[in-house]
Amino acid sequence: MNDSDKRYNHLNDYFKNKFGERTLKICIDGGFSCPNRDGTCGTSGCIFCGEQGSGENIKNNYKFKNTRDINSEICKSISQQVTDHLASYKATRANKFIAYFQNFSNTYADVQILKSRYDAALIDNRIIALAVATRPDCITEEIVTLLKSYANKYQVFVELGFQTSNDETGKLINRGYSSETFVQAVNLLATNDIEVIAHVMVGLPDETLEYVANTIAFLNQTPISGIKIHSTYVIKNTKLAEMLENKEYIPLTLEEYIDAVTYIIGHLRKNIIIHRISGDAPKDLLIAPSWNLHKKWIINGIQKALNEQNIWQGKFYEG
Repeated sequence: MNDSDKRYNHLNDYFKNKFGERTLKICIDGGFSCPNRDGTCGTSGCIFCGEQGSGENIKNNYKFKNTRDINSEICKSISQQVTDHLASYKATRANKFIAYFQNFSNTYADVQILKSRYDAALIDNRIIALAVATRPDCITEEIVTLLKSYANKYQVFVELGFQTSNDETGKLINRGYSSETFVQAVNLLATNDIEVIAHVMVGLPDETLEYVANTIAFLNQTPISGIKIHSTYVIKNTKLAEMLENKEYIPLTLEEYIDAVTYIIGHLRKNIIIHRISGDAPKDLLIAPSWNLHKKWIINGIQKALNEQNIWQGKFYEG
């Protein structure tokens, strides 16, 4: 493979091929909670999860009114977020957009509420897809039926937190569900032709490259269509921050992260789309590692390693 820029399946290329042109996401705070926050399976969330879920970078300026109909207010907020985005300079960067529900667990509500909130985002003909980030234990047949109902007009994506196939690590990070629950959710979604993107984290407490290898081998056997690879970073007001302070956790070095991502790409099934190769930590909340703020270092370092080692996606995959 001589084209160094095509050593793995880039998301931008996938979107251009699928939608005919550049397509960008509108990140939305849908006002959802999480079963790992409200006491259903926990109250403190995963040890790395901040107060805004995974959407610390979302700026939602909507002012809620004093009303008993909170769902109506949340729907207005969602529509306002989309309207504001499309009225900003960001709308000049593309002609097509994806409504992306990012914070917390965006299938964690009654189906009627879910539909009202999704509909509140789909208010412009430039929006051509619906993407929903959630947990595998928040996927049911009824919810999948709802998501599938959008497929006639929109491309539908579901992102599932997974992080690791090691259930002992899952307990350590307070994930709150098993790898088997993840598989059940993926199979239910994929059977209904909904594209599934799995989140994987590199650098979780006590995990070595062997654990990462096991996770990728595990995912290769599932019908996921995409993957997001995240570095584990420590932000303020989290359990992981306490562990770092107590010297119970040591973040990966940039070199270790590059080695791990290079391994993942080389061993990942060839038809999986790589949606990202690094997480974006909020600058005002990040404690460690400091290299996480330098995205160019990370991406350039991974590309350099792939080129020097002549590795491309799936080179070592044996399926």
